[in-house]
This record gives sequence, C-alpha cells and structure tokens, in this order.
Amino acid sequence: MSSQILREAFFTNFHEEAAPILETFDIPDILRILQGTSAQNATNLLAAMSPQTAADVLAAMPTELRTRILSKLSPNTAASLLLRIEEEMRLEILSSIPEQHAADIRLFMEYPPESVGSLMDPHVMALPEDWTVHDAMAQVRTRAPKDIPDLYVIDRNQVLVGKLSLHDLLLVDPNERLQAVMHRDVPSIHPLESREQIMALFSEQPLSTIPVTDLDGHLLGVIRSAHIIKASQEEATADLQTMVGANKDERALSPIWFSVRKRLPWLQINLLTAFLAAFVVGLFEETIAQFTALAVLLPIVAGQSGNTGAQSLAVVIRGLTLRDIQLSQWRRVCWKEVSVAFWNGLAVSVVTALAVFVWSQSPGLALVIGMSMILSMVTAGLSGSIIPIMLKALNQDPAQSSSIILTTVTDVSGFFSFLGLATIFSRLLQA
Repeated sequence: MSSQILREAFFTNFHEEAAPILETFDIPDILRILQGTSAQNATNLLAAMSPQTAADVLAAMPTELRTRILSKLSPNTAASLLLRIEEEMRLEILSSIPEQHAADIRLFMEYPPESVGSLMDPHVMALPEDWTVHDAMAQVRTRAPKDIPDLYVIDRNQVLVGKLSLHDLLLVDPNERLQAVMHRDVPSIHPLESREQIMALFSEQPLSTIPVTDLDGHLLGVIRSAHIIKASQEEATADLQTMVGANKDERALSPIWFSVRKRLPWLQINLLTAFLAAFVVGLFEETIAQFTALAVLLPIVAGQSGNTGAQSLAVVIRGLTLRDIQLSQWRRVCWKEVSVAFWNGLAVSVVTALAVFVWSQSPGLALVIGMSMILSMVTAGLSGSIIPIMLKALNQDPAQSSSIILTTVTDVSGFFSFLGLATIFSRLLQA
C-alpha cells in the first residue's frame, strides 16, 4: 500500500522525470503502469513521453483507458499524437470518444487547403532533450525513415528547443545529452500561415526541412523542401488573383471561356462601383467647376484612404487566417483599426494641410483637405476591418475580391468627405 502511495506521489509531482523511465519499458508494461495510476497521472505521463512512443502507447491502449486519457489531453496534444497513428486506427479512435471532444481534436488535425498545415508531415523525428546521443542513435536506428534529413529536439512539454542532423550525432560523445549538442536557433512556422511564408523562410537560408509549431511552440510536424518549392510556385499568384477578382483555379493557358466566366462577374461589379464613385463626384460638379484645385487634390485623398484600408484589410485577413481573432471579437478589432486610422490620419492630415497651404496659399483649402483626410482614413480603417469579417461570417473567403469592395468604399468615402466639406466651407475657399 505504501509503495502505491509513493508511486502515485512520484507520478503526480515528477511526471516529467518519470516519463523517460517509462519509455525504457515495453509497451505492454507501460500500459499496465498507466492502468494502475489515476487518469490524470496517466495523461501527464503520456504527454511527457517522446511523441512517437506516446502515439504507439495510445494506439495500443484499451478503449476505456484511451477515452479517459483523451478526455483530459488538450485537443492540440491529442491531435499531434493521433496524426502519428495510421489513418484507419485514428478514425476508429475518434469515433469512440464523445463527438464534441472529437470535433475539438479534429479542429487541430484539419487545416485549410492553402495553409502550411495542409502540406505538413506529422511523422517528424522528435527526440527529448534529456536523452543521450546514444539513446537518440538507438531510436533513429529503430524508428527513423531512411530519408530523414533532420532530427528535432523537444522538451518534456513537446516544445521545440533545437535541431540536429545525423551527421551531428556521429561526431559527438555518445554520453552527451542532446540539449548540450543541439542547434538552438531553429526557424519555425505556424500551421495556419500562408504557403508564401514557407518560401520566405526557405529563401533566407538553405533549409531541407522547416518545423511546424503552434503558438505555444509545440512541435506539430515538418515541411520538406520538395513541398516548399512546389507549394510556393503554386501559391505565388493565387492570393493576388483572388483579391482582384480572378479565380485561383485559373491558369495562364486556361480555356478562354473559363477565364471569361470567372472574371466577368467581378468586372461587372467593379464597373458598377466605378459608376457609384463617379456619381458621388457628379454630385459636386458645381463645386469642382468653381474650385478647380479640388480636382487636382482628389487623388491624394483617395490614395491615402485606399492605403489605410489596405493595411487594415491585410492585418485582419491574417488574423482570421491564423485564428488569432474570432468573429465574436469584431467590435474590438474594428475599434482598434479605427483608432489606428484616426491617429495616422491626424498625422497625415497635418503634413497634407501644410503642403497644400504652401502650394495654394489658401488656408480654407488646407483646412478642408486636412479634415477630409482624417474622415476618409477613419472610414477606410473601419471598412478594411469589417469587410473581411463580414465575408468570413457569410462563410466566404475573406480575401476573395475584398480589394474591389474596399476600393469602392474608400473612393466613395474619400470623394464624398473631401467634396462635401469643400461645399460646406466654400466661403473659406473663396477667401
């Protein structure tokens, strides 16, 4: 009885130290130990083991024990282990646990088709940092695939801490710990980043693989160089096409009518929005005729508001793509972008007003363009944040033709604020 209490206390307080000891046992022995301890201790021990050993143990578990442990494992850790198990067994395991928890786990196993996660290989060779080089070599001989170029080193919380090559292992003392011989400066990428980010990392230095980690640094998988090159070539122009209304499925030699069908609807929409902007300008025809300098300055207002909106758009789309923000946080996101746009607009308006005053010697014209710059940039900041959120809420791709919608809003708001204020303060322009 006392030995049982002592073992439970050891597992509870020192599970990270106990895990390396368990890894030296055969899987049936590990299972007997896990079945003889509490579910929480079994969970902590499994999570602290090397990922491949933990996955093998999980696959061999009785259904009841596995269900109890999976219910206590965090969804991302459970997903990381399940991805190392054969697909048939993985599906069987997911079908045996409560649907809500299975759905939470699947969220970390399924990635958008254009993301890094969709290219990730979860069967990465990950070795605990407290292993010796001798232990690592033994693991490599028995478990590593023949074409493995890199070995990654993790701590007992599955956090990536370093990297080694097979060549490194051959040149160091077998009794050294991996933490003493590993390379610590390891670039990594988030699974929900765009494929363009892979190419950026690959171009910075000659890498054969890139580790994929979550926001907490947990090692999820690896991207291989062959995938990097292929994905980057395919993705180089995809986002550019969608943002201007072209379909990402279109290629340079796609059939003519296919291209026409994909492009024409957005061109018609763009034409409609251009007429809308022209209509707004037409409302102030008399004001423009009276003060021709307004026509010269219109592109400045529209250009600055367009750039402001594009900045907000890029930040929010990235946040939605990385799941850094949720739709429920739209008020906070919009307030942040409006605030940024206001302060930027204030700074830009001062410079613009001074430049216009020097050019025109008209205090009234300088005042009008300064005020309109603030109004149009605030509107652009709000539009750049709300448009992708609205598209996401409608289950549409936030990047799909968002620039067309945004350009319309920024042009209309810029023209209306500038010409509207010019009309209101026309007496000051005559001074």
